[in-house]
Amino acid sequence: MIHPTEYVLSERPFVDRRAVRWGDCDPAGVVYTRRFTDYLLGAVGLYSAYMAGGDGRRGEMHGVGTPCKAMRFGFFGTLWPDDVIDITCFVEAIRTRSFDIRCVARRLNGATVFEGMFSPICVRQDCREGTLIPDSLRVVLNRFLSPAL
Repeated sequence: MIHPTEYVLSERPFVDRRAVRWGDCDPAGVVYTRRFTDYLLGAVGLYSAYMAGGDGRRGEMHGVGTPCKAMRFGFFGTLWPDDVIDITCFVEAIRTRSFDIRCVARRLNGATVFEGMFSPICVRQDCREGTLIPDSLRVVLNRFLSPAL
């Protein structure tokens, strides 16, 4: 039986379930560090599409692009082939031009494997300059803003 390597497990809270593939690992069977970026970006992409109502255009539907301004990681565990993790995503902060999507990846037993932060910045599409978060996007982000941690 074939199982997907990534799918949305739940929407509230938003959880992306991912299975580690053998190709994600080095010859010793440990996930390459650079693959964690793919895991984070995959979860953020699914979460952003969900916030946009399933439309993959995300910020573009609000008249802005949302490229990455910053990305941060903290690592707490190792992953091996066939390990399964749940990546919970939420909006952690909203500023004037950028916002933070925080992701926490846990094993099925609840042990944290990594935490990541993806920080997009709003840019005008006509000239690719930074701009304020449009009111329509701010409304969406506020709906998904996590209460104080």
